[in-house]
Amino acid sequence: MDVVSDAISAVRTGRPSSNRLRVSGSWCTRLAPYEGAGFHVVLAGGCWLVPETGGEPVTLGAGDVVLLPHGAGHVLADSPGDTARAVPFEEMRRPDGGGDGREVELLCGKYRLDRSRTHPLMAELPEVVHLPNRVGRHPELRSAVDLLANELDERRPGACLALPSLLDLLLIYMVRAWMSEAETGSWPSVLNDPVTTAALRALHSDPAAPWTNDRLAAAAGVSRATLARRFTALVGRAPMAYLTWWRLTLAATRLRDTDAPLATVAREAGYGSPFALSHAFSREFGVTPGKYRMGAVSS
Repeated sequence: MDVVSDAISAVRTGRPSSNRLRVSGSWCTRLAPYEGAGFHVVLAGGCWLVPETGGEPVTLGAGDVVLLPHGAGHVLADSPGDTARAVPFEEMRRPDGGGDGREVELLCGKYRLDRSRTHPLMAELPEVVHLPNRVGRHPELRSAVDLLANELDERRPGACLALPSLLDLLLIYMVRAWMSEAETGSWPSVLNDPVTTAALRALHSDPAAPWTNDRLAAAAGVSRATLARRFTALVGRAPMAYLTWWRLTLAATRLRDTDAPLATVAREAGYGSPFALSHAFSREFGVTPGKYRMGAVSS
């Protein structure tokens, strides 16, 4: 696995949900804060997104994509003016056309995320990631948007499987697109540094391996001192500290998503025994692996 894939996989739970919204005339709807990530794809027309966190209103046009990676509450409307008129999204009428003015069509959805193990790459995404439809930019994202538009008719054979899969793909492309254009945040710089990227690729490819600073430096093709300096400066953790955190994150994911025995989880995470994993896990998460698993199942 690569870092971006792992960062997304660690927090993703369940399947994404989506609703197709067609409106025209004067309209305004509020989407409440959500313990996940929201997204919008403008299929036709245009509208405004007004963040409730105090950010500037964002104008959206046909083909634009928006990701709200931290589930911030926001308003979608025909104009950025009086948002007090907003009705809850769940109560929004979804007529097939009608009314005065240009019709607007959007795909609005949510990704379920478990924020207890958010990778720092995902944590530093801004509240609103706006990816305008620009000719020649992000061709993979544009292709995914086109495919989504074609699959929205659930009467098409296989659409019930194709749509969730395309939404998963859309999330990857949105994160990629943000990284390619980001002017803030450390992780775009991290993954543009060849030494740090080589070290991260090695750790993520085989986290259970008996890594040492010397072995990791050799995999990255630099001295131990060079690796420690560059990795720590960019990632914010020393290489072995990052590895420990990532191993425990993987263990938590396995505990949440599978019924694998603790010994198996420990071995896959690079711990020699269930006791060693339990000790490290309790120190990181404040609960034992067994209690963590019970809490994940009950939620």
